[in-house]
Amino acid sequence: MPANLRLPLGLPLQASAASFYADAQTLEDLNIPGRYKTRSVARMFDATVTSGGRKTMERMFARPLKDPGQIASRSAIFQYFAARDVVFPFSSEEVEILESYLAGGGGQRLQTVASAARDKLFEIAIQDPAYLELKQGVCRTIGLLAKLNVSLACLDEEGSPLQVQVQAIRQILGHPLLSGLEPISDNQIGFGDLVRYDFLFRTTLRGPMQHLLDFVFDLDVFIAVAGVGNARGLTYARALPKAANMLVITQIFHPAIDQPIGNSLSMDRASNAIFLTGANMAGKSTLMKAFGICIYLAHMGFPVPASYMLFSVKDGLYSSINLPDNLSQGHSHFYAEVLRVKSVATQIAAGKDLFVVFDELFKGTNVKDAFDATLSLTEAFAKNKDSFFLLSTHITEVAHALSRRCANFTFNYFPTVMRGAKPSYTYRLADGITEDKQGMLIIENEGIIDLILAAGAKTAELPLVQ
Repeated sequence: MPANLRLPLGLPLQASAASFYADAQTLEDLNIPGRYKTRSVARMFDATVTSGGRKTMERMFARPLKDPGQIASRSAIFQYFAARDVVFPFSSEEVEILESYLAGGGGQRLQTVASAARDKLFEIAIQDPAYLELKQGVCRTIGLLAKLNVSLACLDEEGSPLQVQVQAIRQILGHPLLSGLEPISDNQIGFGDLVRYDFLFRTTLRGPMQHLLDFVFDLDVFIAVAGVGNARGLTYARALPKAANMLVITQIFHPAIDQPIGNSLSMDRASNAIFLTGANMAGKSTLMKAFGICIYLAHMGFPVPASYMLFSVKDGLYSSINLPDNLSQGHSHFYAEVLRVKSVATQIAAGKDLFVVFDELFKGTNVKDAFDATLSLTEAFAKNKDSFFLLSTHITEVAHALSRRCANFTFNYFPTVMRGAKPSYTYRLADGITEDKQGMLIIENEGIIDLILAAGAKTAELPLVQ
């Protein structure tokens, strides 16, 4: 059996020390998993043709990489297909027939012959479906092998990132027992050939046939991801070793937003924390989610929603954006926030280098406590220069205090532009700390106070009930 056939794509579901880590809360914040979830990242890439390809992609989403070489290799394959007009050469039906056929297993030759003979008698007597399915499986397998052999021609060129894998596949297809196979229809195959080919596919060459099927699934993923990247204007990030400790993202955008506005971010060891301020609806949370999605996809080797990205790999990604209360355990929102911060602190204390995204920490407590906690914890976290932090707050006083005390912070804000009495937003980052205080103005513009006062006036006019 050819060695090194499998590519570093069909990874096991179990987490390991070699995988980039993001916990369930982070995945939920960023809406990454779930091919049936509205506007999820997984659904965005759900363009595979086969169920096996879909499972391969799910494994990739479950275990991003943190080895720069593996990331680069996977990314190179996607880029190779993105630069070529390649269509997946198989239908879902023919691949599923082959998958089901091979999963049926094989037996010893005499058992196979006896089984086929029995099925032949049944076919003659009652047109037994089992025998018809056997013929269909064998004939579809022969046809798929012929089609795969033709498809490999465009993947075997000099410099192809798949050249080694394609040559291994060719070794299987060139096996003496497979050479000279010609496509044949179900009603043309003879009983003797049926028995011989069934034993060949499901017993003699069972392992290599499964490798061929796995390659077809991988090919499905390559073409699907490359196509999505092209259609959505995504680009491919360049991965650096952890020691480089830098990040550059140009024109990052959220992939679920129509006509998004891009922004640019950069971090390194001397400037490892970005602090965002700005009004609600100005764009802070959207940018933070886009940032997290970019980081996660980049560690998968997938195309990212940006025009350029250069990043050092890290151990994991943690976010706190849409943190829910945990009423079943009696946790208030504030205590849930405290536990979330503690989980990140525990990872950093254990020596993990992380990307951390905190959106408006400590919303669940009073302003004084929120100020003190945000200032102290943010300053303490950011002293870990091997981790990168993207943080936001409505308490602009925190940002001013940090600007006086920390040299490793970059301060950006999303401006609010007043058009008469109505606020509007540019969604473009500006340098500095905002002084916008638009909350009360928005409440007044919505007429909420007038509605309450009008309701109170009507109540006061009602006669008292004795």
